[in-house]
Amino acid sequence: MDQAHSDPLALGQKLVALLEGGRRTATYKLAVLMALLDLSVESVPDDPNTAVDIDLDDLTTRVIELYWRQMRPLDGHQLRQSTDGRGVIFATVAGLRAELTSAHRAPTIDLVVADRSDAYHAAHTTVKRTLVRYPLKLLQNVTTATAHERFLYDDSWMGTDSLRVVADHGNKLILFPGVCTTLARLAPLLKPAFQLAWVDDVRRMNKTLLADGPDIADHLFGTDRVSLLKAGDVLASEFGPHCFYCSARLTATRHVDHVLPWSRVGIDGLANLVLACPSCNSNKSDLLPSPTHVDRALGRGQHLLDELAAGINWPSQFDRVVSAAHGLYATQPESTPVWLGRKDIGVLGKVDFDWTSS
Repeated sequence: MDQAHSDPLALGQKLVALLEGGRRTATYKLAVLMALLDLSVESVPDDPNTAVDIDLDDLTTRVIELYWRQMRPLDGHQLRQSTDGRGVIFATVAGLRAELTSAHRAPTIDLVVADRSDAYHAAHTTVKRTLVRYPLKLLQNVTTATAHERFLYDDSWMGTDSLRVVADHGNKLILFPGVCTTLARLAPLLKPAFQLAWVDDVRRMNKTLLADGPDIADHLFGTDRVSLLKAGDVLASEFGPHCFYCSARLTATRHVDHVLPWSRVGIDGLANLVLACPSCNSNKSDLLPSPTHVDRALGRGQHLLDELAAGINWPSQFDRVVSAAHGLYATQPESTPVWLGRKDIGVLGKVDFDWTSS
């Protein structure tokens, strides 16, 4: 195994070089990098030095999910994300959103994916072909290097939009041994850096529209708090109007909290949502929670959570929460700070319970 593949410092330097290696003409590479980070967190193997397959359909879905939220108009305007005419992915997702949006609002991306309509399938195919042809082929081009170095996966067969070629390669890319675990370890540092670069790129591509400097970070990467109200209602009805963390009775100011922080994994499924009082929610913020909180959230039971989610036409994503929790905690040092409760910070220690027991 190439030691550079599993060395966080070496791999991190190469990824930072991608950000600094020149002016990007589209946000595609950043979308792919962020999707790879999330999939790596959810795919951490028991052996940290093994190669890991990333299904290209899963990668495509994650890229579509990233752009889906960003298609919301900002002050009535659509933000540009490409300056060189290679806006196929952006245009495809925008077109899909426009086609599926009702007179009132667009459906959540989780429901669009689950529905598997003909329109979604066609858009998914277009995005996957474009990813293989362009950003996946060029992602590892670091301008400071004297020669092309493949440090994430083998891209020698890419650069084509042939679905036959994709199928011949198993419809997957294979992260080199050690890369998946290393990316998962680096995710808490790299994800904010990629988001900042994305925000800067969008600002540059929309100078006139964003001349007054509105905050677009939340527009690009924030969760839809309005949609979470529906999930909050069913949680209150089933489990009672109490804070999941401190058991305080909730008033009209109840919050819906992501147990695994949205900033780390971006899972909106009901399995990752709980009711919280404003104090606990603000104090927890983006901190990694104690694993016992995740265990309790999953302990509500997959069958019940799936049933509740189906009743409000909402995703459950129980398996994703399990995978993401495993990846997050397995790649953190035991000295990592974790949120135990309001104004109570501890250290991670050894995670010794079975994530799948719920």
